[in-house]
Amino acid sequence: MRLVLSLVGMMSAGGVFAQQAADAVAPEVAGVGAFEGMSPAVTAALDAKVAGHSVVAQNWMVAAANPLAVEAGAAVLKNGGTAADALVAVQAMLGLVEPQSSGLGGGAFLVWYDAATGEVTTLDGRETAPMAATPRLFQDADGEPLKFFDAVVGGRSVGTPGTPALMAEVHARWGTAEWASLLQPAIALADGGFDVSPRLAALVASDAERLASSKTTAAYFLPNGVAVQAGDALVNTAYADTLRLIAAGGAEAFYTGDLAGKIVDTVQGATNAGVLSEVDLAIYQVKERAAVCAPYRGHEVCGMGPPSSGAVAVGQILGLLEGYDLSAGPQDVEVRRLIGDASRLAFADRGRYLADSDYVPVPVTGLLDPAYLAERANLLAGEAALPDVAPGNPAFDHALNWADDMAIELPSTSHISIVDAKGNVASMTTTIENGFGSRLMVGGFLLNNELTDFSFRSHVDGMPIANRVEPGKRPRSSMAPTIVLKDGKPVLAVGSPGGSRIIGYVAGAIVAHLDWGMDVQAAVSTPHAVNRFGAYDLEEGTAATGLAEPLEALGFDVGTRALTSGLHMIAIGDDLRGGADPRREGIALGE
Repeated sequence: MRLVLSLVGMMSAGGVFAQQAADAVAPEVAGVGAFEGMSPAVTAALDAKVAGHSVVAQNWMVAAANPLAVEAGAAVLKNGGTAADALVAVQAMLGLVEPQSSGLGGGAFLVWYDAATGEVTTLDGRETAPMAATPRLFQDADGEPLKFFDAVVGGRSVGTPGTPALMAEVHARWGTAEWASLLQPAIALADGGFDVSPRLAALVASDAERLASSKTTAAYFLPNGVAVQAGDALVNTAYADTLRLIAAGGAEAFYTGDLAGKIVDTVQGATNAGVLSEVDLAIYQVKERAAVCAPYRGHEVCGMGPPSSGAVAVGQILGLLEGYDLSAGPQDVEVRRLIGDASRLAFADRGRYLADSDYVPVPVTGLLDPAYLAERANLLAGEAALPDVAPGNPAFDHALNWADDMAIELPSTSHISIVDAKGNVASMTTTIENGFGSRLMVGGFLLNNELTDFSFRSHVDGMPIANRVEPGKRPRSSMAPTIVLKDGKPVLAVGSPGGSRIIGYVAGAIVAHLDWGMDVQAAVSTPHAVNRFGAYDLEEGTAATGLAEPLEALGFDVGTRALTSGLHMIAIGDDLRGGADPRREGIALGE
């Protein structure tokens, strides 16, 4: 495999901003030692990320959260497979080597650009609430919301998984390789064992008490009561058997039959029992939805609409900023004031209006209407932080008497960006929600806790919350898989994990690339400064902390914390340039 490393990303595109980004974030994986025995191409890609260089290729590229998963996708692309084929292989491998973030027991959103037709398609593989769920699913006997982890751990939080159905749908539409062959690399590694990565080991250790709540889960992650260590060889024959079942019988083998029965028994038999049924699994469907696109700096930023809030909120942030000059860069306090308050305005609208549009009317057109955004952008014209932020009144043909949402969203998740040799582009964000999901394991994979993305309350002062629990409904998401187009052609594929901060991470990466001229590796490495609900979160240990006093002087509440995004970004032009977030273990690889 031929891998070319870009040495120009540091000092040409973006200049000093790129240098600041490269210097500012210490990678979580310090060099190649964490992945001994990897191929020379992977070693070079890891070294490039640590050095702050983009990876450059001519034909195809894949960027994802673990080198083993990236290699699986790269092998498919090298052999002439499409981005859809590679996506199946990458997701199957991520479910093995990064099980805390995504897998067969979760859900995903895909944005796809088809080179043959020039069309952008979005597929919704989000989990659904069981048909027996009620709006009081996460309330106690007095109608008060449960504490978050009281709701998460066990069967109560498990929604109908969508990822296997999405994998099959993507392959049926755009794949060319044999289905079973795409699962074989993960099957072989599950049978033979893989080395536990530093990130997985650290997360297992930090969550050991909750992982111990299930015997099956504890036996895998805490053998003999001891958390697995980095470098341990971990065998998962149950996962290999599940993949063999799906390889032979397709996604139907997941949603019906013995495996479906085991999933239901696990959920309903848990201490904190859930209501998922075999009927819920049997009736699950992936939904094609209209892509949501918003203009920015002469580009079209396209992503997933409701039940995701990602595309609308990212589009709103960028639309609010369109009329302002951001060229002073990431360390300019005025630039950060504008971005922070634009985000707050978008999150205010998000909290009131965005939910599953199959269940409630969602004013997507009104929220992204240029006239509406121009009116809202006038609020940014001052010189200090907005004292108060409230939802706006977008145009719509229904009454929108919703209360503001109160959902709790904690970061986990994973993102995959792929470009194949034909020019097809895939941007998929995939999740089981909280790290390790519900902590229930069946068939070698973890089940999601996705239902806790619903609001725990159903009403406030008699007014319903749009994102309340309802049977069959899909919980609102912040996932924002994105493809940016210029003159109808894709120029960027990007997305990130990170809970509700995903929106800020993705919008920030787009601004870094388009406004600050940063190469993709510099853009994903830029220190984070994220404001959702009023408080400004600055990434600890980075140059962003230097903004604390200036932002406080403008009236913001400011805090510093770890902001562990997982941005994977590919720029598409005369060549392909890939960047992988230094805060996680992923790489970009191409030829």
